Amino acid sequence: VPPPRRTLHGMKTFLSIFGVIAITFCLVGRAAAQDPVKVAPKQYKAIFKNDRVRVLEITIKPGEKSPMHSHPDYLVYAMGPAKAKFTADDGKTRDVTIKAGECRWMKGETHAAENIGKTDIHVLNIEFKK
Repeated sequence: VPPPRRTLHGMKTFLSIFGVIAITFCLVGRAAAQDPVKVAPKQYKAIFKNDRVRVLEITIKPGEKSPMHSHPDYLVYAMGPAKAKFTADDGKTRDVTIKAGECRWMKGETHAAENIGKTDIHVLNIEFKK
């Protein structure tokens, strides 16, 4: 018995359904990239907030990862030395090393983080609300 023939209509239906599923997964992935305090509350603590800023205290142990999350524009202040790997929502990675007492300006972004150093990452993020 020969295999069933695929019709053009059947292929269009399949591609339409596949497209809807792919878009749904993309949207779910973006929806999951939210507030770090909600997606990783053991690592991210909001220690101050008002209508202009929010200050996060972040502690990530060596080898730990934080899930995909987003930040608006922010300053990061390192309480101790830190080495992290950031994975952007497009899959690109970058390693970052920061010294104790160093402060850096960061544009708003969505990323996951991994502590690739030998000590705890302990930083403050000062997030600016628009």
